[in-house]
Amino acid sequence: MRGTEFAELTAFVAVAEHKSFSRAAAHLRISPSALSQTIRQLEERLGARLLNRTTRSVALSEAGERLLARVVPAISELDTAVAQVRELRDTPSGSLRINAPRIAAVQFLAPLLAPFHAAYPDIVLDIAVEDALTDIVAGRFDAGIRLGETVEKDMVTVKIGGEFEMAAVGSPQYFARHGVPRHPRELHAHRCLNWRWNSNGSLYRWEFERDGEELEIAVDGPLIVNDAELFLRGAIDGVGIAYVFDEHARPWIEAGRLQRVLADWAPRFPGFHLYYPSRRQVPATLRAFIDCLRRQAR
Repeated sequence: MRGTEFAELTAFVAVAEHKSFSRAAAHLRISPSALSQTIRQLEERLGARLLNRTTRSVALSEAGERLLARVVPAISELDTAVAQVRELRDTPSGSLRINAPRIAAVQFLAPLLAPFHAAYPDIVLDIAVEDALTDIVAGRFDAGIRLGETVEKDMVTVKIGGEFEMAAVGSPQYFARHGVPRHPRELHAHRCLNWRWNSNGSLYRWEFERDGEELEIAVDGPLIVNDAELFLRGAIDGVGIAYVFDEHARPWIEAGRLQRVLADWAPRFPGFHLYYPSRRQVPATLRAFIDCLRRQAR
């Protein structure tokens, strides 16, 4: 296979996975026009349309689906071969793609950036911050970070933090005006802030537990968000009661800006885990990242 043919196939896979010429071009670090020309050349060489394009979407044709099914495993094998050769070097190098929700990125990745770069200057960290439950295999990430209970069973996991406790919080001014709920069911009489899951668009039902009794409460209120900082800000500014990780709200509780309620009903959840697909050969870049993350989390 000539180099140009490999480049064409790599470009085709990028467009198919990103479902967008602009996003695929950014991933490949080329212009959208150059990418479009590369795909046209591949289609002309094969004599078949691989992608159906409109101004709003990109979809695979039948020929494109068949080609993708054969090409992706081949490119994956080539990537593995190159990675194994790189592992022979004394210093790990190359790109490492990590997917993480915002709260984990702030808590675990942000403090890691400087020490990791100092220890491994030849590794480029490519971090995607997404609160949605992303398929790291389909997205071609090397690893992801998620709460332990949400990680697929076939993944290799590395625990990087302790358990989390949920906390219902609001501003002292809010509770002075509206009173303090003593039981989760009393939340129906309060202004509560809703969290919308990015994965399916549904609203989170607040989970409570005490002495073996478990409750799920569908709350109602003036704000629906999918960003953790905005969610917490609404509670701080007295918009209503929010249900957040205790660790996320603790600095504001200690400063007197937030007041915690229903603490005896707060459940605990498994903490964050780094996870990656099961492989016989873990890339040296990922091993280095795991070692650094473990040292940082101590």
